[in-house]
Amino acid sequence: MKRAATALVLIPVIVWVVLWSPLWAFDAVLIVVGVLALREFGHIAAAHGVSPAGWPAAACGIALLFAPEPVIAIVLIALIAMTLALRSRDLKEALPSASTFVLGVLYIFGAWRCAAGLREINPHWLMLSLLVSWAGDTAAMYAGRSFGKHKLAPHVSPGKTWEGSFGSVAGGLVAALVYAHYLIPSVPGRTVIAVAAVANVAGQAGDLSESALKRGASMKDSGATLPGHGGWLDRIDSTLFAIPVVYAILKYASL
Repeated sequence: MKRAATALVLIPVIVWVVLWSPLWAFDAVLIVVGVLALREFGHIAAAHGVSPAGWPAAACGIALLFAPEPVIAIVLIALIAMTLALRSRDLKEALPSASTFVLGVLYIFGAWRCAAGLREINPHWLMLSLLVSWAGDTAAMYAGRSFGKHKLAPHVSPGKTWEGSFGSVAGGLVAALVYAHYLIPSVPGRTVIAVAAVANVAGQAGDLSESALKRGASMKDSGATLPGHGGWLDRIDSTLFAIPVVYAILKYASL
């Protein structure tokens, strides 16, 4: 019940932000959600015995979001992370500390940078990227409960099955085709199918990747901010993988 109630509140807000909000509101949401998710990532890192990066990582993430030259920004972020790691009392912690700093920034704010680029191409493509994960999650839940017999990744997420995974792809494809038919009618159906399928698979990989980090830290959720959903990182883990993949396809592939 809490999960459904939270979704009913968040979904209309997200749809407005993605499709119709002014740029300043869109950027503000990326910053706030990104900082909250990065904070939760820091909690996971701390549970692994790695010092969380804190506000320097958040500052670097926001800088990456607006940097005119993202490649240069990424290099500078790595250098900053290595420099800050010199503060480690035990220098054995320097490498994991710097690595976690860079990973957290790129994982979250790198994906958000792609979200901003995708919105510039067409806000409906960004919405579709979110939709294939949302619809896929719902379809996976019902398919897994009804037909799930074969474990997908039992050492990472024992509840997930191959049947649920296939259901997720099918649900994501149906949702994407319906959405594109009405709101991106100029795009051929085969293109929508290809993009949606790859995005859904990427989203599932994102979900499993975050689950692996949490399981290694003996954590069930990244946080408790969203009733029924855990933390912000739990809510966006799929889209953090799906959005960059869709952006890369649209930017560099000849579709």
